[in-house]
Amino acid sequence: MPSIDAESMGIENYKNRYFVAKSINLEISREKMWDLISSPGHLNQCHPFCHTNSVIKWSDGSHVDELIYLNGLRYIRHFHQWFPNKGYELLIGEESGPQSYVVWELSSISSNQCNLQIKVYPYILANWSRILSYIPYNVYIKPRIEKYLISVLSGFEYYIDNKKDVPRNNFGKHSWFSK
Repeated sequence: MPSIDAESMGIENYKNRYFVAKSINLEISREKMWDLISSPGHLNQCHPFCHTNSVIKWSDGSHVDELIYLNGLRYIRHFHQWFPNKGYELLIGEESGPQSYVVWELSSISSNQCNLQIKVYPYILANWSRILSYIPYNVYIKPRIEKYLISVLSGFEYYIDNKKDVPRNNFGKHSWFSK
C-alpha cells in the first residue's frame, strides 16, 4: 500500500470544501476518551454502522485502518496528524478513490467530562462550484452527514454509558452505510 503524507494529501485544499460538524458531551475524562479513540479497532465497539474496523498499520507516526460498513462499503482511513489527548486528522475513502477530510477533536469540560467533535469535509460535490453545489449540498448531502455523525457520536456515548458494544443500526439505519 502506498504511503500517504500530509504534503501529498494537500490538506489545505480539503479545508476549502463545505463541512459538517457535530459534537457531544460525554461522561468520561478527555484522557480516557483519547485512550478509546486512539486505540486500534475502536470503531468495532462504538460505531453503529461498522461491520469491521481492522488495523492496516498502527505504530508511532503511522496509523492506517480499514472500516467496512454494514453494507459492505470499504473505506481506508489514513491518519495524517496525531495530537495525543486532543484529537487527530485523517483522510477517508475507498482505496485510490476520492477522499473526505475528517477532524476528531477532544476538549475537557471537567475532570470527568469531555466534548468530542467530529468535522467532515466530504468529497461529494467537491468538484462542483459553490454556487451549483449549494442547494444539493444543503438539501441532500449535509442532512445525511449530520444523521451519520449524530449516530456515530451517540455510539460512543452508548459504549461509555453501558460499557458494552453499541448494537448495529442502534440509532436507525443510514441509506449510505446500512444494509
